[in-house]
Amino acid sequence: MESFLLLEQAAKSAITNLSPKPSPDDLVNALLCVEKNSKRDKKSYSLEQLVGTWQLCFITGTKKTRERAGIVLGSGRYLSSWVKIYLSYSCDRENGSLETPSYESGTVENLVELGSLKLALSGPVKFLSPKNILAFDFTRMTVRLFGIQLYQGYIRGGKTSEEKFYAERVSKQAFFAYFFVGNRCIAARGRGGGLALWGRP
Repeated sequence: MESFLLLEQAAKSAITNLSPKPSPDDLVNALLCVEKNSKRDKKSYSLEQLVGTWQLCFITGTKKTRERAGIVLGSGRYLSSWVKIYLSYSCDRENGSLETPSYESGTVENLVELGSLKLALSGPVKFLSPKNILAFDFTRMTVRLFGIQLYQGYIRGGKTSEEKFYAERVSKQAFFAYFFVGNRCIAARGRGGGLALWGRP
């Protein structure tokens, strides 16, 4: 099975719980293969392709090793069925100038559902192509319990962070480097080195 098909199978299986999931080891190998091919083929994506809602299906950890003097992938795992995590992207407009690389801007919401509790973090994003890097910052939070809104507002100096976000260098921001963007699933490597797979719910 081609690696990207295995990614789609894993995402579908994780979301529906109807079919057997590929083993974590097989999925990690498939993610690494797709990432390698994406770099080789110099694939370029856009923020518009990420617009919509995606459910987090699979993540890997990272661990530091003295032997390699760096960070390597830890074991991967599917998310438990009792917690659901969604990423939702929207696209605003294209920004940039002659002095700075152009980028697409938009917003992101990270929603965690744990029973009747819903916690949403949101904020601005900028997408840099052709590196396929999406930088983001969570500046606002909304908390709901049994449908009742308990809190909505800025967090950690969020207003100031939003004002500075687009001028800030990506090297100082949280980001995902997307190496696969399909109709049914997306995959990226985080700033810390871990891999993640999301699927359309």
